[in-house]
Amino acid sequence: MARHQRAGRTGRNGTVVTRAAAAAALMGAVMLAVPAAAQSLPGAGFNPLEMRAQLTPQRYATLSAEIAAKINRVVLRDGQSFRAGDVLLEFDCALQAAQLDKARAQQAGAENMLNGQRRLAKLNAVGMVELHNSEAEVTKAKADVTYLRTTMEKCKLTAPYNGRIVEHKAREQQFVQPAQPLIEIIDDSTLELEFIVPSQWLSWFKPGHSFKVRIDDTRNEYPVKLVRTAARVDPLSQSVKAVAVVDGKYPELLAGMSGQILITPPAQQ
Repeated sequence: MARHQRAGRTGRNGTVVTRAAAAAALMGAVMLAVPAAAQSLPGAGFNPLEMRAQLTPQRYATLSAEIAAKINRVVLRDGQSFRAGDVLLEFDCALQAAQLDKARAQQAGAENMLNGQRRLAKLNAVGMVELHNSEAEVTKAKADVTYLRTTMEKCKLTAPYNGRIVEHKAREQQFVQPAQPLIEIIDDSTLELEFIVPSQWLSWFKPGHSFKVRIDDTRNEYPVKLVRTAARVDPLSQSVKAVAVVDGKYPELLAGMSGQILITPPAQQ
């Protein structure tokens, strides 16, 4: 009975060899079997075939409302292209336009009053306090006009750069508030790729390095060029983020497509 409860077995010299010791001996044998040359390769233990990347636009933004108003017209639809300065959306600003007309009329009245006060001041028929008050009223009226004119400029949402419409987040005849998201846009003139490489590659993987990417969606390979690497290495994984751009124009490529980075380290070429 006692023989079946022993944790190990008895060797020829009478010592007991435990299962843990046997497992440790086996692990040591496996480590010794790994060729030393393979352990010295840059990025050893990193499989280049597992490097994945996704196409992302170089610039993207969600444009928001700057005024409280009703959307009068949506000029472009999802997926359509635009140029910098093109009108993407128009608001109903009839109320703001009426307020601007009123402010201009008040400015004209304040200026007429100031001109009359100046003529009276030359005749010593008015005090300096009244004259300064008239000047202040003109300044105030000009500020009101400037404020409303600036508000009117925000009645049209224009494109900050060339790009395409990704998605509208508000519709025609909808009343929106300031800071409410309206349109998501991207600049797809240059598509970037972000991926992770071993930090040991930094000795030869420099900006300008050319390689390829195989995009799953098109099943084709495209030339890419390294633009930059991150400023910090992850100490746990000993890896660093890299950013590359597609070298050329390929209309079939769209933001969001993904694929496999094709890089062969110098030691494996």
